[in-house]
This record gives sequence, C-alpha cells and structure tokens, in this order.
Amino acid sequence: MADTPQSDKLDPKVVKTALILIVGAMAVIFDTTIVSVALHTLALKMHTSVTTIQWVTTGYLLALGIAVPLSTWGLQRFGGKRLWMLALTAFLVGSIGSSLAWNVGSLIAWRAVQGLGGGILLPLMATLIFQAAGGRSLGKLVTYIALPALLGPVLGPLIGGAILTHLSWRFMFWVNVPFCVAGLLLTWRYIASDAPAKTAGAQQPKLDLIGLLLLAPGTVALLLGLANAGTSSGFSHLNVIVPLAVGVALLAGFVGYALRKRQPLVEIRLLARRPVASSSAVLFFSGFSLYGAMLLMPLYYQDVRGATALAAGLMLVPQGVGSMLSRVVAGSRIDKYGSRFFALVGFVIVAASTVPFALSGAHTNEWLLAFWMVIRGFGLGCVTMPVIVAGYIGLDKQQIPHSSVLTRTTQQVGGSFGTAVLAVILEEAIASHHGALASAFDIAFWWSVAFSAAAVLLSVWLPGPQRPSSGESVPAAAPALVAEGD
Repeated sequence: MADTPQSDKLDPKVVKTALILIVGAMAVIFDTTIVSVALHTLALKMHTSVTTIQWVTTGYLLALGIAVPLSTWGLQRFGGKRLWMLALTAFLVGSIGSSLAWNVGSLIAWRAVQGLGGGILLPLMATLIFQAAGGRSLGKLVTYIALPALLGPVLGPLIGGAILTHLSWRFMFWVNVPFCVAGLLLTWRYIASDAPAKTAGAQQPKLDLIGLLLLAPGTVALLLGLANAGTSSGFSHLNVIVPLAVGVALLAGFVGYALRKRQPLVEIRLLARRPVASSSAVLFFSGFSLYGAMLLMPLYYQDVRGATALAAGLMLVPQGVGSMLSRVVAGSRIDKYGSRFFALVGFVIVAASTVPFALSGAHTNEWLLAFWMVIRGFGLGCVTMPVIVAGYIGLDKQQIPHSSVLTRTTQQVGGSFGTAVLAVILEEAIASHHGALASAFDIAFWWSVAFSAAAVLLSVWLPGPQRPSSGESVPAAAPALVAEGD
C-alpha cells in the first residue's frame, strides 16, 4: 500500500526517454503536415498535373504501409535503440534527397524512402515509451506521445505556408533535418542499447516472410485504392476497385494465416481483447473526423474564401491550439476517468464545433470560425490521447509492439479511407451544385458532422477507468531504456 502513491508518478527516466524520442518523431509529424499544403505549389513548380503530384503523398503512404508491420520484427532483431537510429537515418536521407529532387519522379522516390523510415518511427516510439514505463500511469505518459501530433497541426501548415510564400519549396524538407540530427545524437548519447533476443538467450528472430508478403502488399493495395478513390472522384473506377479487392483478399489471407501461426508478424489475436479491439476501431473511424476534415479545412479557406497557402496555414493554427489545451485538461486525468469518457466527450465536441462550418459561406466572420476551430481542436485532442491509451491497457512487454502496429495501421487506413470518402463527397457536391463551392463544402462538412456523431456511439465500446488491484493483470515494469548514470 505504501507504494501506491509512488506508482502514480512518472519515472524521470521514462520522461527523459519520451522527450528524446519525440525530438525525432517531430520530423515525421512536421513533414506530413507541411507537405499537405504544398501539393498545388509542387504541381506548378514541376510542371505536372495534380493527379501526378499527389503521388508525392501516396508514395509516402504506401511505403509507410510496408514499413509499419516490420517494426515488430525489427525491434526483436536489432533492439529498440538501433532500429530507432536506422529508421531516423532513413528518414533523414529521404528528406535530403527530396530537397534535391530533380524531377517529379525522383521526388516521389525520395518520399518513399521517407515513408520507410516514418513507418517504423511512429509505432516504435509508442512501443519504446510504453515498454519503459512498464504499463504504469499510461494516461499521464500519453501526453508526451501525443505531443508531436498536437504540435504538428499548429506549426506544420504555418511553416509550410511561410516557406511556399517566401522561399523555395525545397526548404520544406530541410525543416526535418535538425530534428533528425538532434534525435540521432540524443539517442546515441542517452538511450541504452538493448537487444531483446540476445538478452533472453534465444535464437535470432526470423522474419515471417509469408506474413509480410500478405500483410505489406495488402495494406499497400488497400491504401492505393483509397488514394485513387480520392483522385478519381469515386469508387467505381477500375483503378480503385482492383487494388481494393486485392488488398482485402491479401489482408483476409493474412488474418487466416496469422490465426494459425504461433508467432505471426503481427499478433492479431490481440483484437480479441476489448481494449485493443475498441481502440483500433475508434482510431479507424476517427480518420473521418480528423484526416477527412483536415482535407476540407485548407481547401475551404483557399477555394471558398480565396486565402493564400500562408493564410490557410494561419487559419488552421487555432485548431492546433485547442488540441494543446486539451493536453493540459485531459492528459493527467485519463487514468482517473478512463478512455471512454474522454472519447465520448471529445467526439461530441468535434461534431458540434464542425456544424458552424457546415453553415458557413464565403464571408462568414473569420474570428467566429477561429473560435470554433479552437473548440474543435480541443475535442480532437480529447479523442486522440485516451484512445491511444486504451490500446495498451493490460498488455505485457512482448504484446506492446504488436498493439502499436495494429493501432497505427488501423489509424492510417482509417485516415486514408476518411480522406477518400470526403474527397468523393466534395467532388460530387461540387458537380451537383454546378460549381457553387460554398454550398458544396457545406454538404461535405455536414457529412463530417455525421461521421463524428457516429463515432460517439462507437466510443461506448472503449474501456472505462482502470483501477488496478492485486488480481488485475498489469504489465511488469520493463527495464528503462535510459542508461544508468545519464
């Protein structure tokens, strides 16, 4: 009983580990949000079509889809420190290569290199931090993990808009370099080396090649079909139907294979646990509220209100501010009130604060919209943090990497699906309203409200407050990744 108050406090070594890893992760988050406002400019500078230039994003997402499932095997094979540094180096090389790209093809290729690194970095960051914490105080800990995701929407569009307005587009990718270099140096100096397989005296872990050949191409095909749906304005085209069908077939094959294999590439049997299953489902559906609306917001300000790239970036800052405020209010209270409470409240806030955009036009007061953006960001922050926490409740050290891959993959696919669906809705609304952009965007925003309202119902499935007792399964403390004496 005397240890209970102490167990609620975060170990300073765990906080140190989290902050060091976050430095490197910021490169991935900033890159994603900066590039999202640059596609129109890149198409003009490289004298190519928007359909072609969108592969700068699609190619990155496809490489991400290949790399994510490799993170569990890589962690066992190389250890957390070495795998983190390898992935961060790949992202650094891809960033520099992207800045030196000589044509659109080379830019897409270097973006794929970035995706390979980024696909490992994001799930690995959550895995390493949660393992270091040993499953304690997850609600407080997730405020550190969510920090890059909260800062990205604040600073990313703003930095991207400023660079596109005043500098060459090539400088967009140099923003990543200081984060990558600092992340590598800090990891090399302060993170302890670890090699789980050798420490346990086991054989070198073997790559589940069959699982990889089913899961990676299946995820890539699914993402490709969804990306094509967004650019083709519908799901009825062959370049959408074929990859979607192939993706679903391969993923179904992986599920059947993984259920029979003793040590699959990704332990999907974890989905039988309510916390993991509910977290994955809500993260998938949150893609409609988060990523889908992030497609609509910049386009609304640029197409309907005639804002520049920099002005559109400034208009998105209030949403990021709201997300940061939610970190202060919700982060330390997730353990007390549970994931379900904050997700329910968060989705209600997101739905309600999106309604003003569904009622807006070209001349709606921008300060009023900025106010609702702050409220909307607060709701999104309330959703993101507790849902991440839910996916790790009651897991041991070996299960955490698999949960990271499951939740990261469902979030990524859900984001792609939400973006594609809202892109199709917007295009059809524009066509049916004969180019009346304000009315078309109103319809798309109403759909976003409906998706958020549906997510409220799904959030009921999430676990409530966790009150550890002597009989409850709570992960044992994993060895801290920060070296003793540092």
